[in-house]
Amino acid sequence: MSALALGAGLTATPPVHAQSAALLNASYDVAREFYKDINAAFIAHVKKTSGRDVTVQQSHGGSSAQARAVADGLDADVVTMNTTTDIDFLAERGVVAKDWAQRFPHGAAPTTSTMLFLVRQGNPKNIRDWDDLVKPGVQVVVVNPKTGGNGRMAYLAAWGQVLARGGTPEQAADFVRRLYRNVPVLARGGRDATGVFLQRGIGDVLITFESEVVSVDREFGAGKVDVVHPSVSIVAENPVAIVERTVQKKGTRDLAKAYLDFLYTEEAQEIAARHAIRPRNEAVLRKYAATFKPLKLFTVQQHFGSLAEAQRVHFNDGGQFDQLYTAGR
Repeated sequence: MSALALGAGLTATPPVHAQSAALLNASYDVAREFYKDINAAFIAHVKKTSGRDVTVQQSHGGSSAQARAVADGLDADVVTMNTTTDIDFLAERGVVAKDWAQRFPHGAAPTTSTMLFLVRQGNPKNIRDWDDLVKPGVQVVVVNPKTGGNGRMAYLAAWGQVLARGGTPEQAADFVRRLYRNVPVLARGGRDATGVFLQRGIGDVLITFESEVVSVDREFGAGKVDVVHPSVSIVAENPVAIVERTVQKKGTRDLAKAYLDFLYTEEAQEIAARHAIRPRNEAVLRKYAATFKPLKLFTVQQHFGSLAEAQRVHFNDGGQFDQLYTAGR
């Protein structure tokens, strides 16, 4: 779909007729600042277009932990995650629709990101690409892929970049084993990983989402870290869904749908770009070309079949991650 068609088809948010004028969005933890700005813009948009006053509250944490909380009864109206497996987990439990990925454009993922490296100012370990992360004496901070989508994307990026450069699955497994041997501690979620790196001073490099660069500069001040764009990385989609159980109980379906529709509008896509989250709107993406450096990107489907398959092979109990991490300690 062209940028023009995308904008034309999605700039108008449907009327909001929910019985309740309050929403709860359960989201991944490094998206806090992004959704703070999105919520303010959405509230103003609803007021302008319908005259209604609405509120949007947030719940943040590791994406998998958030999914489990919603499954266990957290009354979120919408979920905005960083891996499809966390929403599939909810779909399997009847919490979101089975066909959630067909309910909104682009597989219900209004934005994407990728995995980059943050290093300490001046890059004292001279980290330039993936191979530098497995050198002796380099400590890597990363999220536990069993608890957060940030960690799963970092793992899949590390594995897939070997394949993208012509390596074999055996070479990819060996690289990942050596990488996690250099990991002193597994963080619970993306924001926890940033805290480990910057507040606790652990590690030489942090593998995290591209958007975390903006958050670090805002929270800790510009110049604390340098950004390293590896030669190749992964496309990380940010999927969204309505929590059917909650909206049926609260009568918030229209409001929840309007909120997720709003994420595709040009206004919301601009907000995403300002937070270094890659917009789907091609015109907005081109406008922020200086933010989104060109690098070779591969999709999960290219090297893993799907995130569901990657979950089964790599992250389920006893899978590749458990085997490689244990072997590398």
